Order: sequence, then C-alpha cells, then structure tokens
Amino acid sequence: MFYLVSYDIPDDRRRTRLAKTLKDYGGRVQYSVFECLLNQELFDKMIGRIETIIMEAEDSVRIYGLCANCERVIKVIGTGEVSHDEDVYIL
Repeated sequence: MFYLVSYDIPDDRRRTRLAKTLKDYGGRVQYSVFECLLNQELFDKMIGRIETIIMEAEDSVRIYGLCANCERVIKVIGTGEVSHDEDVYIL
C-alpha cells in the first residue's frame, strides 16, 4: 500500500532520527513528508520504529494510507514526482 508520512517534531535530534528512519522505508518528497510503498510487515516495522523515536506529548506524525485509485490521481505541480515501487532492488 502507498503511504504518505508527515511529521512535525520540535526537537532537532528526534526530528533527524525520524527522517533517517523514514528513509529506510520510502523517499523524502518535502522536508517533513515521505512517500512509502510498503507491505503490512514493513508498515508495522516502520510504526514500531517511529514509536521508539517520538515523544507523543510533543511530536506529531501523521500517516495516510492511499488506495491504488487515490495513488493514480496524485498531482505534482512543480518539481518532483510520485515515488514508485522499483522493479529491481540492489542490496
């Protein structure tokens, strides 16, 4: 499933840790916004890692799941493109 992850974290250290973590799951499309194409197992792992980084009383992370039909109608105005699943992965 395609997910849009955004965050607002006032603490520099936590914000940096979260951004580095989210890069393991998707691509950064704006400063505090990532697009991630994940199966359920990866989604659950991402959530677990996010929960170990943030402080719920101070930080905000929003994750929007987009269905295939919703993903098809995403419009990008200006620079950038919608993240897509790669056919080949190099590890």
